[in-house]
Amino acid sequence: MNKNILLSGVGGQGTVLASKLLAGAAMACGYEVHSAETIGMAQRGGSVTSHVRIGTDAYSPLIPQGQADVILAFEPAEAVRNLPYLKQDGRMIVNRVAIKPVTDVFSPVAYDEKEMLQYLLKKCPGRCLVMDANTICETFGSMKLLNVVLLGAASPYLGLSEEAILEEIARRVPPKMIQSNQKAFQAGKEVFNEIKSNTNGNARPSSQALD
Repeated sequence: MNKNILLSGVGGQGTVLASKLLAGAAMACGYEVHSAETIGMAQRGGSVTSHVRIGTDAYSPLIPQGQADVILAFEPAEAVRNLPYLKQDGRMIVNRVAIKPVTDVFSPVAYDEKEMLQYLLKKCPGRCLVMDANTICETFGSMKLLNVVLLGAASPYLGLSEEAILEEIARRVPPKMIQSNQKAFQAGKEVFNEIKSNTNGNARPSSQALD
């Protein structure tokens, strides 16, 4: 298997940990893995992008533009920013909840997440899943689970066994958080399954997927 997975978000959303979970699970499955992060003022809400390349086709840790099989976006603006990396037949999973930058108040153009999501759905017809991962996190009482919720929703596209990812979660998170993280992963996967099984493409009011 060869798979290029790009994860994008802002500081504090757990993007880097999610990439380490993917890389660790892939290595546990016997695959060769390359990974790298690009971080811009992450502690101040800046962009964080992680590249995970699985398989023998990768000779560099950075995914070339137009070569990402999956983009896992923790925030709409970061999804739009990284859209050029997506393959023509690649899949995108997007958390619909925006994190507006502090500079938004000084910008003459408003940050419009609805417009961004509509743009993504138009550019990725049949290949974009938009979900409200924040609401799922609220049911568990912690926004720190956002990364594993999104991993769960993306899991059918990752080419890795669910067991390997759950085992990697158990290995990397604090013992008292293992159960909640694993349940959050399953909750994200349930959103994907519900959307796929719904003929109208809308399993929940806050979720949308095509194909």
